[in-house]
Amino acid sequence: MRKKIVAGNWKMNTTVPEGVALAKEINEALTGRKVNCGVVICVPATHLCPVAAVIDQNIVGLGAENCSEHDKGAYTGEISASMVASTGAGYVIIGHSERRQYFGENNEQLLAKVKMALANGLKPIFCVGEVLEQREDGSYNAVVRGQIEALFSLPAEDFAKIVVAYEPVWAIGTGKTATADQAQDMHKNIREAIAAKYGEALADDTTILYGGSCKPANAPEIFAKPDVDGGLIGGAALKADSFMGIIAAFD
Repeated sequence: MRKKIVAGNWKMNTTVPEGVALAKEINEALTGRKVNCGVVICVPATHLCPVAAVIDQNIVGLGAENCSEHDKGAYTGEISASMVASTGAGYVIIGHSERRQYFGENNEQLLAKVKMALANGLKPIFCVGEVLEQREDGSYNAVVRGQIEALFSLPAEDFAKIVVAYEPVWAIGTGKTATADQAQDMHKNIREAIAAKYGEALADDTTILYGGSCKPANAPEIFAKPDVDGGLIGGAALKADSFMGIIAAFD
């Protein structure tokens, strides 16, 4: 049975005091409550240590939003996977659409980041997704398969440690929305690509999250789809009540 996960991606939001307060609020809301999914918060690098100090990672997992493909050295401003791991974090987002779009991250670089994360005991949340032009010209399945296939040089035992997150980039901040059926179709496409490379068993065990403007109102319908295993949550993760509302979709 593959793991269900709701992961928050705070992006470049909250000061350290605000982030610590939000993390404490989420941790307290989950304490003593039975939930039917894993919960993770991926926070800005400046927040990792102070947030780690105020949460119980048996209740709320902690992740970074990015890491370098380099181990150490003269890379001013970068944060290595070993640095992330040293804060106590267990997860790292790699290949988010904003990193691909604004920072030009490519498949070769992202594979190197995934390898570095795995080498340091981190669980990558690897993001894939198509833009509006690719959705409209019908190339979206091939585009997303190409992104996930960028990791297919990994041995099966390493790929098995990865969480995949699908972002319909065309439906984020555009006024367009992806339906639950569109999410299911793409998640099925991703799982089939993994099965073709690594076999049905590993594909069936791979957690695939949905990252397209998920909110408490639409989470139950989306999470009910057979190949959707949770969400990578942006704006709705910045308020404890809305984040908890999404977690409750698995109740």
